[in-house]
Amino acid sequence: MASPLPCYHCGLPVPAGSAYQARVLNETRALCCPGCQAVAEAIVNGGLESYYLHRSEASINPDALPQALTDELALYDRKDVQQPFVQHEGELANTSLMIEGISCAACGWLIERHLRGLDGIAEASLNLSNHRLRVRWNDSALPLSELLAELRRIGYAAHPYQADQAAERLARENRRSMRQLGVTGLLWMQVMMATMATWPEFNIDLSAGMASILRWTALLLTTPIVFYCCTDFFKGALRDLRTRHLTMDVSVSLAIGGAYLAGIWSTLTGQGELYFDAVGMFALFLLAGRYMERRARERTAAATAQLVNLLPASCLKLAEDGQSARILLSELAVGDRVLVQPGALVPADGRIVSGHSSIDESVLTGEYLPQPRSAGDAVTAGTLNVEGALTVEVQALGDDTRLSAIVRLLERAQSDKPRLAELADRVAQWFLLIVLLTAAIVGIVWWQLDPQRAFWIVLALLVATCPCALSLATPTALTTATGTLHKLGLLLTRGHVLEGLNHIDTVIFDKTGTLTEGRLTLSEVRPLGGLDANACLELAAALENRSEHPIAKAFGRAPQAADAVNSVPGLGLQGSVGGRTLRIGQPMFVAAGYAGPPPVIPGNQGQWLLLGDAQGPLAWLILNDRLRDDAPALLQACKRRGWKTILLSGDSSPMVGDIAQQLGIEEARGGLTPADKLVHLQRLQAEGRRVLMLGDGVNDVPVLAAADISVAMGSATDLAKTSADAVLLSNRLDSLVQAFTVARRSRRIIIENLAWASLYNGLILPFAAIGWVTPLWAALGMSASSLLVVLNALRLTRLPASLAVRQPDPPGVG
Repeated sequence: MASPLPCYHCGLPVPAGSAYQARVLNETRALCCPGCQAVAEAIVNGGLESYYLHRSEASINPDALPQALTDELALYDRKDVQQPFVQHEGELANTSLMIEGISCAACGWLIERHLRGLDGIAEASLNLSNHRLRVRWNDSALPLSELLAELRRIGYAAHPYQADQAAERLARENRRSMRQLGVTGLLWMQVMMATMATWPEFNIDLSAGMASILRWTALLLTTPIVFYCCTDFFKGALRDLRTRHLTMDVSVSLAIGGAYLAGIWSTLTGQGELYFDAVGMFALFLLAGRYMERRARERTAAATAQLVNLLPASCLKLAEDGQSARILLSELAVGDRVLVQPGALVPADGRIVSGHSSIDESVLTGEYLPQPRSAGDAVTAGTLNVEGALTVEVQALGDDTRLSAIVRLLERAQSDKPRLAELADRVAQWFLLIVLLTAAIVGIVWWQLDPQRAFWIVLALLVATCPCALSLATPTALTTATGTLHKLGLLLTRGHVLEGLNHIDTVIFDKTGTLTEGRLTLSEVRPLGGLDANACLELAAALENRSEHPIAKAFGRAPQAADAVNSVPGLGLQGSVGGRTLRIGQPMFVAAGYAGPPPVIPGNQGQWLLLGDAQGPLAWLILNDRLRDDAPALLQACKRRGWKTILLSGDSSPMVGDIAQQLGIEEARGGLTPADKLVHLQRLQAEGRRVLMLGDGVNDVPVLAAADISVAMGSATDLAKTSADAVLLSNRLDSLVQAFTVARRSRRIIIENLAWASLYNGLILPFAAIGWVTPLWAALGMSASSLLVVLNALRLTRLPASLAVRQPDPPGVG
């Protein structure tokens, strides 16, 4: 029995005896139902008949996957490929997959339900917090490639999960820190209640037995805080003592350990005050600070690993007979030839052997327009082939590629420690040394005068001078200001930005996507023949409707589409509209269509495209990358502060100079590589300048990492955002202008906090040394000092009316 014909529109089987048909592409096509017939006729009548020429296999049969993807998934059935991430337990295989495309809990339910309905699946469990899928299945009944294909068919891409060791270690430390912080907060509240209940001011009639129970309760609850939550402080102190390098761990460990030992003695003897609440308070404040620092390190470590995602997992290797076979990227060798199809990523650095196309190099250069490349030209790993198929000979792999060079530049820039951080480290060491020497001298003196009071006075001194207020002075103000700026649309990812903005004297701007919107718009149509501007625009749009080139988006959608469109990469398009052969693109290309000299481009601003037919040129079409509306305000704010402004761009077109002239930027350079930008930045820093960098692409990452302060646009790549010190989530440059004002307020409050913390420590030190401050009052004074610092920082939450976020005007409002 013959299988039924597929419906020409939807691909489903056509029922026997079906009378539904439509005339499509000059042939009568069989359809399965009146709905498909109505849609097909509407498409034909609307002049969109060519849809059926260009639709993909997946649009005909939703269950079908592209052949290239099917070939790539088939590689995962190889035992050598599975070895790193698939484990076998008897007849069942076990693996962990990272799932892309998950948006809510319903996605998890769909994935688990679909997989559990497949033959061979023993277990499928998705962790929604990290999008990791654990699967146990019979791989002899269900190959891994088919399992991955099933996920693709329901809309989710799956990849083998292989954690980067450094990122996984930091994530593990982060989870441990979170547990320590939670345990400390929970137990400290209970310890505080038990300790306060022993104070005569709160319980005058407390019995001796109940007082003893409360003391032992506080001891038991404090012990996990000391021996589990505070172990890092003690380990750090021992390391510092061995290396003779003082940090806050030494002072903190002495304060926590001394207060804990004093509390044990008080519990055993039933005399004196308990200091377990002070232990919990120290631990909570300090662990919170460490947790925030660890989170920042985790983001930094993950940034470099993201570059690996720019390379494809597999590629098409060409054999000597010209046949292609899909292999893993790790199997590629220098000298191999690969076929890079349109829409595919270049797998390695190499040289084009044959073919002509346009390459989107924006991931490395920042220039969003694809560049024409032909035989003999070099191509870079991670760039995108836009138009024609290319045969590329591999010349560099792995660490030798240009992409890896950017990684090394990033790591080198991140390893440079700011001078201010080094100065702060030295000052902190001297402060701690003075406190510890003072405590030792005071202890010796009091041991001679009154041995019974010596321990309590030294403990009071250590507790009173514990650098909690000093350690909170800057981070609390920065954290509060960070929240304020978040309301304004600016997300700070590192704490030194607000303080550092007050010392900036030079600003480096990227062009594409930063000062401009990063997309071409049609600014003008200049007719050259008998047609008016609207008619020329319709013809150009009809041609560009067939193109996937970024330039085509500037023309919008046309009511009609050109026929027989042929794309010549790097030059333009040729097609037929209403029987008229048209060309659009470079003047020489268009002039070849009418056998005459090309007209001279009348200007140098923007990108000029020529439209012509067989009789001659019809019109110039001028495209421009639109300048952001708030870019002038940002440049004016920089000039008011006397900052030097520089434009560094990967774009080599005259548009770089035009933008600099419009905005009044003092210095502009185009056609720069990431290494060139980094060299220019380092030259400025060698002259003693403090540099702010504003960018948005992977090409800006080394400079973002090396600048004194770096800001990435909200539309930037993930790598650029994780490498930057701040991110403009709103994509509004005026948020950065507002940040300058908040920075001044933050600096003033930080100075106030540091002054108060220093004044408190300076005043309390002599009083504690002469025995006028008991450990209890020392703990209360330290808490009050820390509280005052926090309350002062909270003033930054009050957003002045002048800094309110300007909401965009509604449509139609001028």
